[in-house]
Amino acid sequence: MLVAVGWDELVAMLRGGARQIRENHKTLSALDSFAGDGDHGTTMVRAMTEIERVVESATPGDMSSLLNDVGWAIMGIDGGATGPLFGSLFLGMADTVQNAETLDPATVVAMFEAGLAGVEKRTKAQVGDKTLMDALVPAVQALKEAVEEGADIAGALHGAAKAARQGAVSTKDLQARFGRARNLGEKSIGGQDPGATSIALIFKGFSQGISADCTEPL
Repeated sequence: MLVAVGWDELVAMLRGGARQIRENHKTLSALDSFAGDGDHGTTMVRAMTEIERVVESATPGDMSSLLNDVGWAIMGIDGGATGPLFGSLFLGMADTVQNAETLDPATVVAMFEAGLAGVEKRTKAQVGDKTLMDALVPAVQALKEAVEEGADIAGALHGAAKAARQGAVSTKDLQARFGRARNLGEKSIGGQDPGATSIALIFKGFSQGISADCTEPL
């Protein structure tokens, strides 16, 4: 059982998320071409490159600074709302782990809840609007519920990844209310949202970074 996340586990989670995006960036761009300009996968790869760069240069042990630096690095990339939204996720997460050397399950939940709150400050989108929120909100909720039911961190992250994937897939049936896709109106129905899919991939990577159990396809 994984009862705490330390530096090594956090780094493994970040690297896992980056790896999933790299392996699936062509799929992300293909999804984006349905209603956007088809560059979401490329933009996300740039974001993951920043994560990898920060991880490589980070001082081991300072998890708050690591997440903070990741967040600001992603904020600086070009690519519309991607940088601010995904950067805010990590900046929010950083606020919860101040001076902590390890994170117990409850603190991991609080960390992701703070990340979600950071994103909510950047967008008015809610579940059902065909955005990354359709994957992020259920992922954080599933993580919280799993911990409350006694799951260890690995099990809770597995559940969060599964919920994120289901949320991303559900966007196929939704009409977009934000971004370029909203201009299509009902024609946006049928395409899976690339931002939600990126969240699902990142959570899958988080899970796989500390456990090999998260194998659901996307």
